[in-house]
Amino acid sequence: MWLMNEGRNALVLAACQALFWGALMIGITMSGLVGQILADNKAFATLPAGLLALVTIFVARPASTLMQRLGRRTGFLIGALMGLLGGTVSAAGIFANDFAVFCLGNAILGIYQAIGQFYRLAATDAVPAERHGRAVSTVMCGAIAAALLAPTLSVWSKDLFSPVLFAGSFAALSALSLASVAFIFFLRETDVTRRSETSGGRPLGEIIRQPIFIVAIANAGIAQGVMVLIMLATPLAMVACNFPVSDAATVIQWHVLGMFLPSFFSGRLADRFGAPNLALAGAAILAASAAVAASGIEFFHFGVALALLGLGWNFMYVAGTIMITASHRPEERGRVQGTAEMAIAIIATAASFTSGALLYGFGWNAVNVGAAPLLFAAAGLTLWYALRTARTPLAGT
Repeated sequence: MWLMNEGRNALVLAACQALFWGALMIGITMSGLVGQILADNKAFATLPAGLLALVTIFVARPASTLMQRLGRRTGFLIGALMGLLGGTVSAAGIFANDFAVFCLGNAILGIYQAIGQFYRLAATDAVPAERHGRAVSTVMCGAIAAALLAPTLSVWSKDLFSPVLFAGSFAALSALSLASVAFIFFLRETDVTRRSETSGGRPLGEIIRQPIFIVAIANAGIAQGVMVLIMLATPLAMVACNFPVSDAATVIQWHVLGMFLPSFFSGRLADRFGAPNLALAGAAILAASAAVAASGIEFFHFGVALALLGLGWNFMYVAGTIMITASHRPEERGRVQGTAEMAIAIIATAASFTSGALLYGFGWNAVNVGAAPLLFAAAGLTLWYALRTARTPLAGT
């Protein structure tokens, strides 16, 4: 029965997650490098990624409300089509050697990112609270396929329209976005997804003042921000250290495997030991990642640091996601999840705009050291919450 209902949806969402992250990985690996070529001021190399994250802020809550009213399938179809359009416009910007058009394409991709982030949350729509961790993890496991295939695809497609480098990579991004449409049609709507947010619920202000919601955003948001800060700077730092693009793609591959391989067990760990404990472990691993990255500039340092960055992100992000789903009632889902994703996107956007400036203004070590205050803040809030709700299952449900 689980496989025919919630399980079927989880598998479909996992396939969509794989294609979404495959497209996202191509953008992550290549966007900064393209920006470095097209931008007159190299400090703006990560501006396209920053615009992508900025659009995510403004789209996250309307997208959640749209899916609350019209269903997940409609929302995800719109997202996939925006991925197709954004990749096409980005490739056109590369062909035209026009930084502004490339930035526009990345901004459109922000719509796809804003909507794609809801794949993991959609998995919990009709699942009991005690299984939320496993449902989230099942969907996130889909990105493992992306981690295995996307780096090879991005490097191979880079020369597809040679001598115009990187245009083929964004054409491949568009193709992956289009492929997800076929899977979205198999997604089954549930009674929960059809429930209108006008059916009641608490005021939003009351919900977001809950300690569980505050700590959820602190973990998911800071995990996303630290990950974006370091990950966007990594290909640029490696190329500056005379590593080829293929090596940078390999390190990003290790990173994304670190992000999603733990999904086989991180959700179960959260269900068993509590989301706050998983989040604290994640913060410690992210701190270790920054220490490794700051200790040297050999391929080993980049690879190990980015793998640890992925692992720590997974623990904190899964923990934060579980706490978000535990903070609201079904009829409040659209408003609360949209607000949460918007808050996470704000932190990620700040990190996107900061990444290139830190790297070119102060160096690679500054990028990693800059993550420390954020991690201390997240760990402090989580420890406070864990002590406040000691031994409470599922982080305060």
